Amino acid sequence: MPKNRVLIADDNLPNVELLEAYLSDKDYEIAMAADGRETLDKVAQFQPDLILLDIMMPKLSGFEVCKILKKDPATREIMILMVTALNEPGDIERAVSAGCDDFLSKPINKLELVKRVENMLKLRHVTDELERLRRYIDGMEDN
Repeated sequence: MPKNRVLIADDNLPNVELLEAYLSDKDYEIAMAADGRETLDKVAQFQPDLILLDIMMPKLSGFEVCKILKKDPATREIMILMVTALNEPGDIERAVSAGCDDFLSKPINKLELVKRVENMLKLRHVTDELERLRRYIDGMEDN
């Protein structure tokens, strides 16, 4: 089975290094992006299963990146966990309306991050399997 792919998108290098260190015990393939535009480029190249997406980034905000990815049929199934220092109710509402799948406020608790990442990756793979089964059944009905 291929490794789960996680993209860490944050313009603050110490935050990226911390998130990477928290996930280092897991057998994930990890890539990084430092701004919104680079995040979109990395998604196309790396094809992550999950993105840890900071909201406050240069070029495009995490909100904008999330909206773009969730509108595109090719990327809408990628799980997005917003990771941010913003924690006002309005920020959470904006993240949800942008299409994020979950929201985690900084400072990050290692156990909470690891469990959310694990659960989101499980959900991603169950969703993928259901889609494959749906296509198989549709194909059988067509024959």
